[in-house]
Amino acid sequence: MSDTIIKNSRNTENAPLSSDSTQTVAFSHYNNLSAQLPVNPETSSIVAGGVREQAKQCLENIKVIVESVGHIMADVVKINVFLTNIADLAAVEEVYATFFQGYPPVRTALAVAALPMDGALVQMDALISNGEGTHPQAPCDLVKVARNTANAPQSPFSTQTVAFSHYNNISAQLPVDPKTGNVVAGGVKEQARQCLKNIKAILESIDVPFDDIVKMGIFVRNPADIDAVNEAYKTFFPDSAIARAVGYVPARSIVAASGLPMDALVQMDAVVSHGDGTPPQAVEDRHGIVIKANNTGNAPKCALHTHTVAFSHYNHIAAQLPLDAQTNQVVGASVKEQAEQCLKNIQAIVESIGHVMDDAVKINIQLKRIADLDAVNEIYPTFFKGDLPARTVIGVSDIPMDALVQIDAVISNAEGTPPEA
Repeated sequence: MSDTIIKNSRNTENAPLSSDSTQTVAFSHYNNLSAQLPVNPETSSIVAGGVREQAKQCLENIKVIVESVGHIMADVVKINVFLTNIADLAAVEEVYATFFQGYPPVRTALAVAALPMDGALVQMDALISNGEGTHPQAPCDLVKVARNTANAPQSPFSTQTVAFSHYNNISAQLPVDPKTGNVVAGGVKEQARQCLKNIKAILESIDVPFDDIVKMGIFVRNPADIDAVNEAYKTFFPDSAIARAVGYVPARSIVAASGLPMDALVQMDAVVSHGDGTPPQAVEDRHGIVIKANNTGNAPKCALHTHTVAFSHYNHIAAQLPLDAQTNQVVGASVKEQAEQCLKNIQAIVESIGHVMDDAVKINIQLKRIADLDAVNEIYPTFFKGDLPARTVIGVSDIPMDALVQIDAVISNAEGTPPEA
């Protein structure tokens, strides 16, 4: 890996500390925040009250972390909201709106089977713009560009797309017809198609090709529906002649959601490359950045995702199951063995592009049984030599191939992609 840009890992005592993650990890022009539970940092206990009080504490913890690194809440680009009951979303939004009065960031909201602490009703993580960059980049006032189009569903609680530096982040799209505001008729295949149509409409509104997507998140209520979702998915990727020629598909993660807004069967979000960048990047530096997609024979392959997609100063790693790369079968009966295999697969992918595990800035872990987290934490830190990455852990109702754990990652990419190098 190039050593020209340095990852900046930071904690503050004013927010809950964890021995298994760093609160915020900055690299280049983004900060990645660990998921925040509704924990009072002074007592290390969940705050009293219901979901409103818990949501406020999650956001207060995020705000404290953001301010500890010299930023403000308006610098938040994306928020992920994980609930144990999707019916609580309206109550959470009452609190949420008070933290983002001028500008709502991109957002993904879903219900999950469990959260890492008994009694937690909500958990949130965040992605923050970082105009100063990380050493040795010179500070600059990069402009965040937030945009909506009438050709996709709009929400007062999220912006459809927020661009900063060389990335766009797209809010989770429900299978909603923007003309009626209702979920489209039909089953999960029709709903998946509408989610993708909405994402495509957003990208077309900002003149960004569909094949500039580098990472897709798919959230399904019923894991048995994924085959039907994939039927729709394959009709959208690859989208262009160039992408078809090389068989490009983005990195991807699939999450079994216990509930989705509007009782939808599926929703999808996306991370999109943004070659033109945001001001004040010079015109000559604002075009032609190359997406670099890579697969390795040392990790299990899937025709519907690429192992790692690099663009500018980040690599996005597709979710890894505990599969042996040669047999494509689940390895190990215990969650500890399976977590080790997931991390070995991520390590193989990372090393195949000349990186190391300590280049990870964010790790996302899905567990079939949230009680297995302690066992996962026994093996997890052995894969890192330096500061641990930011991290989000959720419990899910199911994982493909009846696995106990699934893990994805975001990796720093100091060498950048052409013409940055």
